[in-house]
Amino acid sequence: MADTVNPLFSPSTLPYQLPPFAEIRDEHYRPAFERGFAEQLAEIAAITATTEPPTFKNTMIPLERSGQTLQRVAEVFFNKSSSDSTDFTNALEEEIAPLLSAHQDAIRLDPALYRRLQSLHERRHALGLDAESIYLIERYFTEFTLAGAGLDDDQKATLRDYNQRLSTLTTRFEKNLLADTNELAVVFDTADDLAGLGDGEISAAAEAARERGLDGKYVVTLVLPTGHPWLAGLTNRRSRERIMVASRSRGIRGGEHDNRELVLEITRLRARRARLLGFETHAAFVTADETAKNPQAVADMLGRLAPPAARNARAEEADLQRQLGDDETVQSWDWAALTETVRQEKFDVDFAAMRPYFEAERVLRDGVFHAATQLYGITFEERPDLVAYHPEARVFEVRDEDGTGVGLYILDLYTRDSKRGGAWMNPLISQSTLLDNPTVVVNNLNVPKPAAGEPTLLTYDETNTLFHEFGHALHGLFARVTYPKFAGTNVFRDFVEFPSQVNEMWMLWPEIVTNYAVHHQTGERMPQDLIDRLQASESFNEGFATSEYLAAALLDQAWHAITADDDVTDVAAFEAAALAAVGLDNPAVPPRYASTYFAHTFSGGYDAGYYSYIWSEVLDADTVEWFKENGGLTRENGDRFRRRLLGVGGSKDPLEAYRDFRGRDAVIEPLLKRRGLDG
Repeated sequence: MADTVNPLFSPSTLPYQLPPFAEIRDEHYRPAFERGFAEQLAEIAAITATTEPPTFKNTMIPLERSGQTLQRVAEVFFNKSSSDSTDFTNALEEEIAPLLSAHQDAIRLDPALYRRLQSLHERRHALGLDAESIYLIERYFTEFTLAGAGLDDDQKATLRDYNQRLSTLTTRFEKNLLADTNELAVVFDTADDLAGLGDGEISAAAEAARERGLDGKYVVTLVLPTGHPWLAGLTNRRSRERIMVASRSRGIRGGEHDNRELVLEITRLRARRARLLGFETHAAFVTADETAKNPQAVADMLGRLAPPAARNARAEEADLQRQLGDDETVQSWDWAALTETVRQEKFDVDFAAMRPYFEAERVLRDGVFHAATQLYGITFEERPDLVAYHPEARVFEVRDEDGTGVGLYILDLYTRDSKRGGAWMNPLISQSTLLDNPTVVVNNLNVPKPAAGEPTLLTYDETNTLFHEFGHALHGLFARVTYPKFAGTNVFRDFVEFPSQVNEMWMLWPEIVTNYAVHHQTGERMPQDLIDRLQASESFNEGFATSEYLAAALLDQAWHAITADDDVTDVAAFEAAALAAVGLDNPAVPPRYASTYFAHTFSGGYDAGYYSYIWSEVLDADTVEWFKENGGLTRENGDRFRRRLLGVGGSKDPLEAYRDFRGRDAVIEPLLKRRGLDG
């Protein structure tokens, strides 16, 4: 097939190398993967075939240049398979996943390549290299070593089998979860069943029903976390119960989409692989190459937070029980609705009443984009002439204050049955000086889409999520590195959430919230006294929020603390015991994700790493204090944060970058205060 036939065979000629989505068809993916695999293996073979002693120029540079076709097709395909999947992409992903794993192993387990890396690593400080180049050698050597490059041939064969099997299992987990989530969407017969929701939410439920051929009915599609955002508004207790029960039923109903056996096999194989690689547990293997360094550091931190979080949650539950009365017991499906009642009583804050002030377009342009302009001087121009991968995905060009192009930002806001749950950022094109690549990043959310002509009104949490995910996008857009290895958000997993969590602070920053929080009908700005009350209530319900998060994080750690000798056979029993062991087994406060729909840890790359959010939040809370102490949202502060932290991508140790920005290591006290755990 000629290069001109398959648009994935060569770099795009569109602005910023935006993939030519209008030209890409299903039949292009497989040949592009096949060519990508073959090209990179040939490029690696050329490195190891040279008889010259290893140098940075003849080893590291061609290694970094290798695999460009594979990178190009992988970014496009896996973005599509997560945000707009089809039967074709589902089948191809299951086929490609083990092939990609085998390909990666062929490189990382190549003994000749590893010997060259060892040689360079031993001499790295005597090669006359700059700091980024030395760090590149260190990262490759560490990653190859941890990946098993030093094993013997029989051990490598076993490792390859484990890796390929795991890639198949995690892909299947994700597909099962999407299918079961769609099947478990809750159908209601009348709008009365949804009493308490706003017009926009009821419109979205009617539209979801219409798209499924259920005209006249109402469908509530499930979100990835256990709790659904609409539970806070629903006054019909039976409706709330139906949604919660459906949410918690994912992956445990038997049949082809049951994920329990997958959870057991995935964790069993991860434990065996860890032992093969010289680690007692998968958690030890993962954290060895994170800022945490070992599971004990994670356990120490989570263990410090769990008791006060559980204590605060019990106090909050007592408040809710008083609202419910003595005839009923607070259930998981009651918590959000009763919390809103207590919040209104204590702080006169009604999240449902805020939604008219969170119209999506205003939030995006006058909130998220405006904060970035004020802080970093960048501007945004929508490019309707540039075609994205789905009609609902919008393309924006980002420019610096002097007009220099920064990159393209794609926003895909709405939920659909073809999109996996949650919210995330993906790169499509990642900047590097070596390859002369620009930057294209994508944000995906799952906001219910109202009927045509109706406004999209975001919840408080959805507004916060948009600010959060845009923080990831900024990290990807701003990173300016020499080598592809360090592009964008390619940092340690337990650091990657830090920039996104920092960006959340601007949601309620005075000059930002007053700019975007405008009533979509009256044009009136959100009253300042409401903003003040909202800020005063920020630590309210943090016992619940921290407990449900920690329950998931500790559950993730428990699954990956099993050894190759352990024989776990019952998912529910293991989960119950793990939560009881840390005092977070409160039925009214279920984990944010239960095992069978815990996509982060069983298909999303956060295995033994879900602790990363609160680990990063230590840095985030400390950074918020720095901004407050230094004048807040100013260009000087933004330029410092961009230059010393966001802009370095993964090109230096992240904690070193943090010290460069902050002037010292982070302290935990601001986090404890934020979450009400300092009492």
